[in-house]
This record gives sequence, structure tokens and C-alpha cells, in this order.
Amino acid sequence: MLTRRLLPNIEYSLADFPAVALLGPRQAGKTTLAKIVAAQRGGGLYLDLERPSDLSKLADPELFLSRHAGQLIVMDEVQRKPELFAVLRSLIDENRAPGRFLLLGSASPQLLHQASESLAGRIAFHELAPFDVSEIQPSHSELQNFWLRGGYPLSWLAKSDAASFAWRESFITTHLERDIPSFGIRIPGATMHRFWQMLAHLHGQLWNASRLASGFGVSAPTVQHYLNILEATYMLRRLPPLQANLGKRLVKSPKVYLRDSGLLHALLGIVSLNDLAGHPVVGASWEGWVLEQIAQLIAPQWQLSFYRTASGAEIDIIAERGQRKIGFEIKFSSAPALNKGFWLAMDDLKLEQAFIVAPVTSGYPLSTNVEVVPAAQLAEVLRKLD
Repeated sequence: MLTRRLLPNIEYSLADFPAVALLGPRQAGKTTLAKIVAAQRGGGLYLDLERPSDLSKLADPELFLSRHAGQLIVMDEVQRKPELFAVLRSLIDENRAPGRFLLLGSASPQLLHQASESLAGRIAFHELAPFDVSEIQPSHSELQNFWLRGGYPLSWLAKSDAASFAWRESFITTHLERDIPSFGIRIPGATMHRFWQMLAHLHGQLWNASRLASGFGVSAPTVQHYLNILEATYMLRRLPPLQANLGKRLVKSPKVYLRDSGLLHALLGIVSLNDLAGHPVVGASWEGWVLEQIAQLIAPQWQLSFYRTASGAEIDIIAERGQRKIGFEIKFSSAPALNKGFWLAMDDLKLEQAFIVAPVTSGYPLSTNVEVVPAAQLAEVLRKLD
């Protein structure tokens, strides 16, 4: 059993808010974590809203939930019964005691707009992603296997690469054929699968809806809608360009990444590290994996973007917090070298510090404020930023 980094955050929120939402993709470990939280509070009441027997208990939700007002009530897959949110608001307004409800869902707050609107001021949101390097704590030799398989618990813990790959293929099918339709989204699974595969081949590239729509045979608004669906269900991350008035011609389109490297590799048919090493996506895959680790581990006050100008200045990730700017350049190399564009960007942005994240065993400085750091030690590096 691995300790989840989010556990203390949920406990703190339950001490302050009547309701806490734990959101994230299916199979990321939400149910396991919620049951641990409930056990620490004396057991609580667990309801799985995908189970008919539990759903029937909520035929009169106000009456049923009122009977259990003295204990933590965990409701899993809460998006299955959106009308619950109005009832929860009423119950909370009658008794605003903290730690009453822990709601689990497989969609973003934007997709679960009923929760964000009905429970505004009464609920705290947390996102549970698949495992990250701070939870796995991989050795240098284990790191590439973690990158290959991704962070979903059943993928990472599978007995073999083939079993891990088979699990991820099944996850993709289930997400397309069951999860997305459960939100009332009516798009054929085969259509979304083909779109998802196209995005896998474009992983880490600039988003161009018109070009993708032309190749896909639909309109630009339609592919934008497909993109929004995958983003709202935690399958995809958009990295925006840096917004700055520097007198430079900046790239204005976001970059698009599949959030889990294991799912990316499954969509591309990459089963082993040997397959990955010879694949054209290897560099972009490593970049996306490191981006996701940073996005999960860095304090939420930091805003992430990328920097690229028409003249060739570029840094993969810029982290901003107030007046502070930190750069991250990602290299899949045991001896990373920096090009002219990196140094131009350093000069343009006047960065406080830049880190070169690479699969190296130990870090070393490249200049006064530029340091190569091992990917396995990202959690420690990011903690020091605060």
C-alpha cells in the first residue's frame, strides 16, 4: 500500500468544510483513499452510486442522509446522480458542521457544474491523479519502467509489461464506451478512439484545430469539443503559452499533452522500453511525463506555461508565482546540451532559476542559475521552491 500525497490535504479540508470533492480519472485510487479517510474517522458510510442497491437507498435522499448526519458519508461516482447536489446544499445549510460529505467523481468541476454552483462556499475540491514520483519513489533503474507504464496503480503494479499494456488498453475502451457516455455525451466510441490516437501522434505539439479537423473530416469546433471532453475527464492537459509583454512575437497556441504516459504508449502500440526507445514519440513522451510530474508536485500557487518566440527562443515550462519565474527544460539524455534558444529565453525572461530535467543519476550545475536535476528527484527540487 503506497501512501498518497493528497491524504493530509483531504483531512485538512474535512476539518474546515462540510463537503469535500475528490475528483480525478477512474482507477486512480480515489475509492481506496476515501476508505482510508473514512476508517480514520470511525468508518463512515460508503455509497457507490454505480451499485443499484446503494442508489435505491437514495430514493428519498434527504430522508436517508439525514439519518446519518453524525458520520462521514462517502458517495462514489457522484456524477451519476447530479440532482443530489441541491439536496446536499439544503442539508449543509441546516447544519454546517465540517466533514459531513466526501464526494468522489470522475470529471472536472467544470463538467460537474452542478457541484460548483450548488455547493459554492460549502465544498473544497481536490484532484487525485495517478501515482507520481513522490509516491512511487523510483530508483534510477525503475524510473524508465514508471515512465513506460504510467502512474495508474493497476498499470504500475502489473506483473509484466504485457499485463500492464493489456490493462491500459482495457481502460481506454472502458473510458470511451462507458465513462464518457455516463456524462450524457453522445459521441461514438470509435470516433473518440480515432481522435485520441491522432492526439497521441501529436503529443507535445501546438494545438491547431483547423489542421486536425481537416485530417479528421469534421469541423474545427467539433474537434475542439472532442478535446474539451478528454480534458474534462482528466485524459489530456493543455499547456498555455506564456502571456507577457516583451516586445517579442510569441507563439499563441497551447501545447497539448496526454496526461498519462502509459495511456499514450498504449494508444501508440508501445509495449516495452525497447519499443519506446525506437519510436519517434520518445522525446515528446518524456517531455509530457516530466510536465505531468511537475504539474502534480508543484505548489498550486504556481502557474505553468511554455515560452516560444518566432525568433527561436524557447523553454519547455515556465512556472510563475507573483514576480518569480522559474524555467524547466526537459531533455531525454544522460548528457543534456542546451541550444541557443534556451539562453535567449533565459535572457528575455530574466529567470530566477532554470532546471534541466533529465534521466541522470545525480545533478550538477551548468551555470550560476542553471542546474541539471535527476527526474527521480523532482519532488525534492520542487519542495525547495517554496
